[in-house]
Amino acid sequence: MTGVTTSAGRTASRGRIDKRQAILDAAFAVFARKGYSQACVQEIAEEAGVAKLTVYNHLGDKENLFRHAMEAAADAVMAENLAVVERLRDPGDDLRATMEDVGYRMLQVCCSERSRALRWLTYAQVARFPDIIEVVQGRTSNRLGEALADRLARLSLSGRVRSCDPAQAAEQFLALLTGPMEARSGLGTRKVSAAETRTVAQAAVDTFLRAYGTAADQAG
Repeated sequence: MTGVTTSAGRTASRGRIDKRQAILDAAFAVFARKGYSQACVQEIAEEAGVAKLTVYNHLGDKENLFRHAMEAAADAVMAENLAVVERLRDPGDDLRATMEDVGYRMLQVCCSERSRALRWLTYAQVARFPDIIEVVQGRTSNRLGEALADRLARLSLSGRVRSCDPAQAAEQFLALLTGPMEARSGLGTRKVSAAETRTVAQAAVDTFLRAYGTAADQAG
């Protein structure tokens, strides 16, 4: 009988997907800890709890494993950011407070251990993988800018912010957040307190709303 998926088939497929994800998570952890050159497939297999041959069967050689691990980590970071930006779909009556919370949470994602490791590995391996910056940016900052631009366009249409180029406004808002945080964190080499992170978010939103907000929001 064709066209029927058995429960056993679904379970096997789900198990394969879960095992692949475990390998990708383990690979990223090992690459982040050891660097690309010092990481070995055997250690990745042990961290994932699978046989070395299983890693090769799922993802081939070490280079392919690195690429897929970086893509998976970038997608995970992006998923966190998208969930945060979604709050701007319905910001409520206090746009400033909502944007400050969104900015603060985006900075928390930016400063997370996974995000820092993703940036370090990207910069460290750009000579070996010349396209890795484009791959990671395409899955993180570019998509985040597009999502934020969409929310700002909706806010502009509803009169919550003034008429603007939403892509440019999104780019500027992100710069107001990440620029100061990169400086305060020493390019991610030291932790920034929650209070200081919130101060950065508040300053970014204040500057942004002075440029794009309505009279009420500009006044604070």
